Amino acid sequence: MYGRCFSTGEWPNCLVPVEKVKVMRRWSVLWAVVVIVGILMLTTAVTQPPDPVSVPDVAADELASARAAAAAVDTELARLWTERSVTPAVPADELTVLRRLSLALHGTIPSLEELRMFEADQRPDRLDHWLSTMLEDRRFADYFAERLARCYVGVEAGQFLIFRRDRFKAWLSEQLQTHVPYDQIVREMIAASGVWTGDGEVNFLTAAFANGEFDPNKLTARTTRAFLGQRIDCAQCHDHPFDHWKQSEFEGLTAFYGKLGLTPAGVVDRRGREFRIKEAEDQEEPGRLVEPEVPFSVEWCGEGPLTREQLAHWVTHPENRRFERAIANRVWGLMFGKPFQQDRPVDDLPDPDFDEDLRTLDLLGADFRAHDCDLRRMIRVVAMSQAFRMSSVHPLTADVDLNETTEVERAELRQQLETVERSWGVFPLVRLRPEQVIGSMLQATYIHTVDQNSHLIVRVMRYARENNFVEQFGDPGVDELQDRVGTIPQALLRMNGQLSRELTEPNPFLALGRIMITSSTPEKMLETAFLVCLTRRPTVEEAAYFQEQWKGQRGSNLSDEAQDLFWDLFNSPEFSWNH
Repeated sequence: MYGRCFSTGEWPNCLVPVEKVKVMRRWSVLWAVVVIVGILMLTTAVTQPPDPVSVPDVAADELASARAAAAAVDTELARLWTERSVTPAVPADELTVLRRLSLALHGTIPSLEELRMFEADQRPDRLDHWLSTMLEDRRFADYFAERLARCYVGVEAGQFLIFRRDRFKAWLSEQLQTHVPYDQIVREMIAASGVWTGDGEVNFLTAAFANGEFDPNKLTARTTRAFLGQRIDCAQCHDHPFDHWKQSEFEGLTAFYGKLGLTPAGVVDRRGREFRIKEAEDQEEPGRLVEPEVPFSVEWCGEGPLTREQLAHWVTHPENRRFERAIANRVWGLMFGKPFQQDRPVDDLPDPDFDEDLRTLDLLGADFRAHDCDLRRMIRVVAMSQAFRMSSVHPLTADVDLNETTEVERAELRQQLETVERSWGVFPLVRLRPEQVIGSMLQATYIHTVDQNSHLIVRVMRYARENNFVEQFGDPGVDELQDRVGTIPQALLRMNGQLSRELTEPNPFLALGRIMITSSTPEKMLETAFLVCLTRRPTVEEAAYFQEQWKGQRGSNLSDEAQDLFWDLFNSPEFSWNH
């Protein structure tokens, strides 16, 4: 017996046995089942929770030591508050502090999974233990590596053939993950040699390669800004008009980088090369010879001829207070969103002993030095300080009705509020950086933590979406700690962008769909949505409002309301600001 042709349904000349047709059809059905099961397994794997995160106890002596250092910072800030008649804000609730920590250390809000685990933790000092666990998470090393890389090599891709920013960031992340002391990291960058693809630290130097040669002026400016917290760029052409830095001092520092060259072995200092400066680009003479020289304390360089190794020792020397103050100010800025001295750029501090109001940075720096330049230790001390854990609500505005005040009273109140903010008597309200905005949007899309344990598909999707979003949103670049003004295109991107629509769909594999499926009541759905998006529960007024709006809604209508709720929370000012 023969049947119709399997492919065309025609009889002639196909000569396909009926039994074979039946077998082929059974195999077709089987393959369809296999494909469906495979899709189900894949989607299930994508939404599976990562490996359980343990939050072990931190050693009692380690906690006690960090608390003592944080108490010293609190005492110094209390001195400022007393001198300026500032009443500090009250402590913030723990979920608010947890959100701040997650944004500062991981660049995203905490997941619902993490929130449930945190609330189940009954230890009275659970925040301190969670802080230590977050610092050991790979997300911290990766996120902080990006933040620090901006001041070390900028944000531009540069010349790909000899500069690999991704390789530099991977190297820096590994240094942070393996607890390499910060002063050692800096010395390796300044004194680096070798091939940029194999030795990630070399990219600190090759980032300044352009037009076939190294730019030693750029490396000098970056060294003093990133590692000493001082801007002496203008001394490249003339003596600093407002500070003591001289042009000759800038040139002496630049000469350390003046021998850099490229060889088959990579980046090296060419023997016999001299660093000369021409007074005019078109002059025929070779220019004025400049030897490596440091502006003060040459003994910090150690013995022998002045090379980049000696410069590295000079920059990181234990007596060079500029080094520790620079990283203390940058860490403070990354934790709060603003540097400690808010009216100056993060890399433009005055000389030590110039401003007594900056003694907080000296306290952090001294503790940093005493603990082997441990960056995690400094972050822990800042995060345990009263300033980091206080509310963002001004105590002066708690009982003020602006509608009942005069213009003179409002002007006086604004001046008082500025004094409180400059004295760190209240946690500042700061716009989230683009990476934090998209990181928070993507995390709020999933119930489980999106991290290095997540499924490959989730991580790839996040990487692609983050890059695309940051490009459209606008990257502040190396000046990310300066005041940022929100723009209309940014708001429209969050409100009407394709990503926003995708993330608020009631997909059963995403947070909104799962919340709708698992919530026993609309009230429970509302509470969970607020936790996922804002890391808090709705207030009594908010709950009453939404319950009134949802009254009588069922099925698809309630689904539409839930989708609108997620859209509202994504686009609320509270979502896009740190507070």
